[in-house]
Amino acid sequence: MNLSLLKKILFLILLLTIITNNSYGQTPVLSKSARVSVLTCGTGNESYSMFGHTAIRINDPEQFIDVVYNYGAFDFNTPNFVLKFTKGDLEYFAVAHSYTDFINEYTYEKRSVYEQELNIPENLKQKLFDNLNASLTSGDSHYTYKFIDKNCTSMVVDIINKTLDTIAIVKNTDTDITYRTILYPYFDHHFYEQLGTSIIFGKKVDALGTQIFLPLELYKSLKNIRFKQNALVKEDKTILEFNETPQSSWWNNCYTYIMLLALVLIANKKTGNQLYFLAMGLLGLFFLFVGFYSNHQELAYNYNILLFNPSLLALVYFYQKENKKWIYKVSLLNLIFLLVYMIILINKAHLLIVLPLVVTSALLLVKLALKNKKKIPIII
Repeated sequence: MNLSLLKKILFLILLLTIITNNSYGQTPVLSKSARVSVLTCGTGNESYSMFGHTAIRINDPEQFIDVVYNYGAFDFNTPNFVLKFTKGDLEYFAVAHSYTDFINEYTYEKRSVYEQELNIPENLKQKLFDNLNASLTSGDSHYTYKFIDKNCTSMVVDIINKTLDTIAIVKNTDTDITYRTILYPYFDHHFYEQLGTSIIFGKKVDALGTQIFLPLELYKSLKNIRFKQNALVKEDKTILEFNETPQSSWWNNCYTYIMLLALVLIANKKTGNQLYFLAMGLLGLFFLFVGFYSNHQELAYNYNILLFNPSLLALVYFYQKENKKWIYKVSLLNLIFLLVYMIILINKAHLLIVLPLVVTSALLLVKLALKNKKKIPIII
């Protein structure tokens, strides 16, 4: 029998034993050599892995236990997956893996893994182990995903704090910058993902980032946390490290973005301008819809709608009908919206990335307003 397959079978038997015992209120008793640790995983190229991952490892060589608990699982086959994710009621849950399988997966994906062993007494190690297994069987591990408030990292923080019976783990780094600013470095070589999150996120992400919501934030904070007058982290080591620079994309960069907008301005054709305003207006309608429809608080109060304004759809209609009076009025209205938008945006992290869109919209609107302004006759 294949050795790897044999290991998987043994792990499944062990996990089944743990879960079965736990259903009767019992959990395997960890030995004195047991170690518990937080695993912080590096970023990946997929959208769901772009911000990294957090998990908990329980390792007890004497009991042949080496399990990783992962609170970031979801089912792509969930009915109405996209609508549920947009709505903010997609259910995430915890799963347990063998440590070997976990590391093999991150090795294959070439993502770094760092381990921080927790410096806690034996009784709390056992309590954490009990809590983790209880959450798997009781349904406590199922939760409604929220980008900042409820995710794989916050769930790990919650269960460790619950185990320690105190709010020991709190954020102690980068608390003087906004959530939006914190997110920006994660989008290197992912320009359009950065642009997309910049314009779809609203007011909430402009608040100071005082809450742990990303794996690397937890990793940095754990280094400075003390529990019962001792450092909470006993040992910090690197399991895997990959320093490869992500490959540049020929299209996913700021250059194609600038070139496309420049093409709209240089061409200055009626059809091209209409398509531009149509796209901007439809995006505005979408932002308006998700702002009311979604439970994701990050999407609410989205002032970017001043740039992506649904009234631009009316401008497209009047533009098509060549109604000079209303073209002028709607153009002027949107120029006022742009002015207000720039005042709001002046100290925001995404000012530079949306500035080309602001300039393009302003130039097109000014041209339309001047062209369709009612001429005042001069009487001599």
